[in-house]
Amino acid sequence: MSYDVNAVRERFPALRSGTAHFDGPGGTQTPASVIAAVGEAWSRPLSIRGAGLPGEVNAETIVVAFRRAMADLLGADPAGIVFGRSATQLTYDFSRTLADTWRPGDEVVVSRLDHDANIRPWVQAAGRAGAVVRWADFDPATGELPARSVEAHLTERTRLVAVTGASNLIGTRPDVPAIAELVHRAGALLWVDGVHLTAHHPVDLRRLGADFFVCSPYKFFGPHHGVLSARPQLLDTLRPDKLAPSTDAVPERFELGTLPYESLAGTRAAVDFIAGLGGSTADGRPERLRAAYAAIEAHEAALRQSVEAGLRRLDGVTVHSRAGERTPTLLLTFEGREATDAYRFLARSGVHAPAGSFYALEASRHLGLGDGGGLRVGLSAYNDADDVDRLLTGLADFLR
Repeated sequence: MSYDVNAVRERFPALRSGTAHFDGPGGTQTPASVIAAVGEAWSRPLSIRGAGLPGEVNAETIVVAFRRAMADLLGADPAGIVFGRSATQLTYDFSRTLADTWRPGDEVVVSRLDHDANIRPWVQAAGRAGAVVRWADFDPATGELPARSVEAHLTERTRLVAVTGASNLIGTRPDVPAIAELVHRAGALLWVDGVHLTAHHPVDLRRLGADFFVCSPYKFFGPHHGVLSARPQLLDTLRPDKLAPSTDAVPERFELGTLPYESLAGTRAAVDFIAGLGGSTADGRPERLRAAYAAIEAHEAALRQSVEAGLRRLDGVTVHSRAGERTPTLLLTFEGREATDAYRFLARSGVHAPAGSFYALEASRHLGLGDGGGLRVGLSAYNDADDVDRLLTGLADFLR
């Protein structure tokens, strides 16, 4: 079945404003089904989770459905799905817990390709523990982070490696399974920031080899919060700070306070929305998700190729996104012009392509762009050829 982008767009109320959105890497727009799911959760009785009164049952049902949906999306165990306020908050919380087991002279490896949320928590935790931080560099000419760049820093003292599943700045998708094999051979744990990856590429944690994987539903049509996935057996070895009367069960021991049930209902709906995009009639949600991601990737790849072809016809534009495996995310700079000026110029014609380094400070600096980054063009499942035409026309006008 062909991908009907017009039908997809009709399900996003925000697109009626007429804006061409290339800001998906910062957060996608929200489909009506997710909005309805949030409202439905709020419209029914809700209480602390339990098995007695209707509000208790509703809350428990929402949490169970959320964990099952995210497990289907990530190829994971529902018992290892942890809610968090954001991926950043989850990374900070777990970095502190994991660092309790580190000793002076232990080592942590981080990557300059990453969002700062997958760098600074580990650097700071290592500093408190007296651990050594080692930096894996990517190739600024290609944007590639080869597994050997990580391997070069692995020793018998390595305790954890933190790497991105896909760069939110230039889209590079490192070979995480190859990195995982090397990390585990060294006896270390692998933490993968999947915030940008999960919006564009199917995730199977068993194949990926990540010990910990974080993502953010608002990057794939859901509410604003974070999700962590790990093996329940691994989570059971960690002892986070928690209130004395709160449960010690996994995964609840990591979820501080009462959960926002309406957000969890919206996230379940977002996963179901994605599962419906591939036209599959399979009974199982994992099978429908695989078909959906195949359709999404093909659609986004075609649009990316159109953008890249149009950019080649423009003088004075540098594209900093060249990795062989990457998401449909391009970073642009302009000869003699500021990326922020391009952003403002495009905005006047209803094209939203933001400028900056987007918290990928180390990556921006390693590319020679300082803290300023560039203009980021991020394609999503709801973008269409008209959006691309408006972007390219706007950039041509800006460069005149």
